[in-house]
Amino acid sequence: MMFSHWLSPAIQQKYLLQKVTEPTARRYLATPLPDKNTGVADLKFLALDFETTGLNARSAAILSMGYTHLAAGRIVLRDSAHHLIKLDIELPQAGVTIHQITDDGMHQGIPLAQALACLLTQMRGRVLLVHYAGIERNFLQAAMKQVYGYTLPFVWVDTLRLEQRMLARAQRPVAENQLRLANLRAQYRLPRYGAHNALEDALATAELFLAQCSRLQAQNAALSLRDIMG
Repeated sequence: MMFSHWLSPAIQQKYLLQKVTEPTARRYLATPLPDKNTGVADLKFLALDFETTGLNARSAAILSMGYTHLAAGRIVLRDSAHHLIKLDIELPQAGVTIHQITDDGMHQGIPLAQALACLLTQMRGRVLLVHYAGIERNFLQAAMKQVYGYTLPFVWVDTLRLEQRMLARAQRPVAENQLRLANLRAQYRLPRYGAHNALEDALATAELFLAQCSRLQAQNAALSLRDIMG
């Protein structure tokens, strides 16, 4: 959508409701996005992670997605999900070694449009929570463009960027690899999980965010979405 960065999310939603015909996308667009002035304790979050076939959203694709819910300072597991995406490609062996998704497993997955519809249903009225938005944001925008013809607006918090700002305010240097998800979790004394599973990484991001919020709210009890957005 041209000039979307100039328009408020509400105006973007109103405009796109005139263009998008797919029912799940229309229901998503009809639901107001979270207000930036809302207190963190009153927000609903959806922690999201993708495994992809590469790092460039223009040439690579989403291979799997995992997500879990947070509300009122708690992780809500009952609506968590993990989807494999069926792709018409042969997976490079180097990637299989990392994410452990084989060609056979991928071919048992679901189409991107179906997985994206499930994700949009869960995203309605929620703040997306990711670790390093350069992956999830770009791939989600590319998937929306591919399936719906337009990039739908969404609100997100990046736990990596949030930690960067916390360190900058404390005038503390950032060590090499300090901001990697596993390393940050270790600093907050969170348990170590296996990497490169989308659902486990979404849960790991959710737990890290709760630890970050606990530290931030000790300094600012009235913490709002505006305070933690990138």
